[in-house]
Amino acid sequence: MINFLSNLLIVSKISCDFPRSWQMGFQDPATPVMEGIINFHHDLFFFMIVIAIFVFWFLFNILYYFYFQKFTKTWRIVQRTHNTVLEVIWTIIPVLILIIVAIPSISLLYAIEESPKASVTLKVIGHQWYWSYEYGDYWYTNEKGKLVGGINYDSYMVPTKDLFPGMLRLLDVDKGAVLPTGLHIRLMITSADVIHSWAIPSLGIKVDACPGRLNMAKTFIKRPGVFYGQCSEICGINHAFMPIVVQAVPVEEYKQWISFKQEGVCVYEQAREKANQIAL
Repeated sequence: MINFLSNLLIVSKISCDFPRSWQMGFQDPATPVMEGIINFHHDLFFFMIVIAIFVFWFLFNILYYFYFQKFTKTWRIVQRTHNTVLEVIWTIIPVLILIIVAIPSISLLYAIEESPKASVTLKVIGHQWYWSYEYGDYWYTNEKGKLVGGINYDSYMVPTKDLFPGMLRLLDVDKGAVLPTGLHIRLMITSADVIHSWAIPSLGIKVDACPGRLNMAKTFIKRPGVFYGQCSEICGINHAFMPIVVQAVPVEEYKQWISFKQEGVCVYEQAREKANQIAL
């Protein structure tokens, strides 16, 4: 298990699934939604460059002919003022650009909001200052026939003094969320105290965790890896110390992990019942 997690950590570093020094671009996408966001950004950036070049060229002409030439060649600018045809053109062109931008934007928003039937549900609860994870799909009966379920645990940041080589300062946690690849996943996100934000750039997820409200998101992870994020809402003095780690594993590995956690829950239930009997 340790070797498997080490391999995941190596893969994540190769794939750029966490922020790097002087990073200028996006982290590598691991979901179709994040791929769409990156492609949309690149398409939009093309229009931004063209518009910026045109605006700076136009400003340069105005400054050059009206200021540096001391009004000696103002006729070149006069031709561009009070020109009905020109004003119609520079009104229609931005409208066409907005339409071209709106089509992929609406398509991407629809993909983000789409909610297919989920195979896995993970409930995320924000606290000051750590995260709790609950897997509510795995109810089962123990040896005494008692219904047991709710795999849940807390995720705390690993202090700097406890880091070992290969771990990331202010990003690694003691127990991260484990999710399968190749399945639709539903995320139910809320908070127990103040507003937090569960954000993982590589997965294209950024959802506010609001107290008293259950926000939903969905994701579909395409490749294994260890994905890092942080709370993106200023939630108090230790806001910078509640990172997020998601370990994406193949479905078979995920099943093994669930079985291991269920056995742990069953052992815990038996120990608690025995402690209660001793107390009585």
